[in-house]
Amino acid sequence: MPGERIKNRQVLQITGADRQDFLQGLVTNDVSKLDDGLVYAALLSPQGKYLADFFLVPAQDAILLDVADTLAPALLKRLTMYRLRADVEIAPVDMAVSRGLGPTPNGAFTDPRSPALGWRAYGMESVEPSLDWNAIRVAHMIPEAGSELTPDDSYILEMNFEQLNGVDFKKGCYVGQEVTARMKHKTELRKGLARVTISGEAAPGTPITADGKPVGTLHTVAGNKGLAYLRFDRAKSQMTAGTATITAS
Repeated sequence: MPGERIKNRQVLQITGADRQDFLQGLVTNDVSKLDDGLVYAALLSPQGKYLADFFLVPAQDAILLDVADTLAPALLKRLTMYRLRADVEIAPVDMAVSRGLGPTPNGAFTDPRSPALGWRAYGMESVEPSLDWNAIRVAHMIPEAGSELTPDDSYILEMNFEQLNGVDFKKGCYVGQEVTARMKHKTELRKGLARVTISGEAAPGTPITADGKPVGTLHTVAGNKGLAYLRFDRAKSQMTAGTATITAS
């Protein structure tokens, strides 16, 4: 099968009669969309801050949860805490996660975030060499855990989740829903993810300034393009990150 195995993913298997209702009351997206394929969603803190993002995967008598391996232990602990008396079991499983571009193979799923991200598959081995996924993410403003997304700090609307089909405003209550809805309907975002062009050398994590004032931080870099978290009211036509010149693109 064309594509590549993603090495930094952990799959959790969620079983039990209450699995769908359990997740529906917790995550940012509508779990009933599993009837159509993958669901991209996040779990938030009660204060509305990002804790983890993941894919929910339809499976026979189960829902699989595909998450970054660095986030998996804390996510498993929190989901177990929320379980209470629900008929739900959650356990890690050893399963390959693969991705690729081009036609979606039999048994794989279209990535719901963007057509540019191709497809994902579960339990299938892939053999093609790696593509430059960071360049694809930068081109289409796709944040990633460990780069742009920080637990207990990021807000998902500032991180493009609405455009990436990661939040549903009609589904009803979930953890952190009130803060997220207020940001959507009652405020204008003052900070957020932006794509930038870099002239010179600048490493991820470099502070961005304009006229000597802090504007934000550079994150993923791919060639002369990058993703940055910016304060929009201070972002100007020309900014700096170390010795590099930064422009919004």
